[in-house]
Amino acid sequence: MSLISSTHSVTRYHIDGKIEGSINEKVREGLIKYSIPKIESEYDEISAGWTPLESPYNPDFEKFSFLFGTYFVFSLRVDKKSIPAKLIQKYMAMEIEKKKEKSGRDFISKNEKSELKEYVTDILMHKIPAVPSLYDVLWDYEEKNLYLYTTQKAANEFFETIFLKSFKLKPIRLFPYTLIETKSSFQSSQKDKFLTLTPLKYSR
Repeated sequence: MSLISSTHSVTRYHIDGKIEGSINEKVREGLIKYSIPKIESEYDEISAGWTPLESPYNPDFEKFSFLFGTYFVFSLRVDKKSIPAKLIQKYMAMEIEKKKEKSGRDFISKNEKSELKEYVTDILMHKIPAVPSLYDVLWDYEEKNLYLYTTQKAANEFFETIFLKSFKLKPIRLFPYTLIETKSSFQSSQKDKFLTLTPLKYSR
């Protein structure tokens, strides 16, 4: 897993907002509500949700803990179905031959090929299993810091969307400008000056 591997790719977030009431219970409720489904859907090309760090393929937050000391630790799992192009070509060729035999023609139209491709893709999408990807999350609620152990754009977008839905807190991705805005002790006038800075081009 990313959190305990020897090398890391990390995206750091500032978590804007505050949870009212019991923090642990509210986090538990959000994790359970937006956990990844235990039963894989035949129809969804992509499915994403939370899962325990200890048990990524059994998303049971009643059984497995998400509390580690003063941190919340869990994982984002994204299951995606991807059909190899050559597999589509194979079944397309088979369906084209069937269509020719049934119609008595030695060719089929462009529209018929398009319809066959949709049919083949739909059939394969139902049969092919989704491939899971795991991205660990380390959340320091008191310091409003969160570490997502990936830098992949799609994973970050899934995380930001699901996190906001789950906890009603906005994750702000940290880079120099947002670091100044959220983590620095600069005065407002200093922040304003920083935001007006422009890159300096060097030339020989």
